[in-house]
Amino acid sequence: MIYGYAHVSSKKQLHGNSLEEQAATLTANGASTITAEQFTGKTTSRPKLKALIDSLQAGDTLMVTKLDRLARTVTEGIELIRALFKRDVKVHVLNIGLLENTSMGNFFITTLLAVAELERSMIIERTQAGKEVARTKAGFREGRPPIRKEKIQLAITLLEEYPYSQVERMTGISRSTLVRYRRRQKECAKKN
Repeated sequence: MIYGYAHVSSKKQLHGNSLEEQAATLTANGASTITAEQFTGKTTSRPKLKALIDSLQAGDTLMVTKLDRLARTVTEGIELIRALFKRDVKVHVLNIGLLENTSMGNFFITTLLAVAELERSMIIERTQAGKEVARTKAGFREGRPPIRKEKIQLAITLLEEYPYSQVERMTGISRSTLVRYRRRQKECAKKN
């Protein structure tokens, strides 16, 4: 049986990747059932995908329109595909083709992994080169820019009336930073 999986990271996904468009494409290519899910790129929990994968049997096919619909990274996708291969499940990525646990299927997966590793290494190299150039410039400071004292003081004052989550939304200062500054303020008050 062919199972389709569609996902978007936002309700208004661009470039022809809406849930409806993916579902239509998957159905047109033979998927019997479609599982659709919305999650952000930062979210690792995909309960519908996990449930679908757990239900797949030997001989089934998991179909997606593109590899990035199945996984956040190529490496994650390859790991998932290899796990499915071990269970005799085929993976059909419509813009790539049918991937099976064959010599050619594994060659293709290995090639994808090599390209992903090369891309990752190149990104790291470019980032390091950019940092080296930035370090030569006057006024360079590595890390996040400091938060103005007035903004911190406002946030700490707001904590007297509102919970951390609300102050975090109102000021844009993370909870951990608020806790750290509040702790420092209390320690300074004890010393004086």
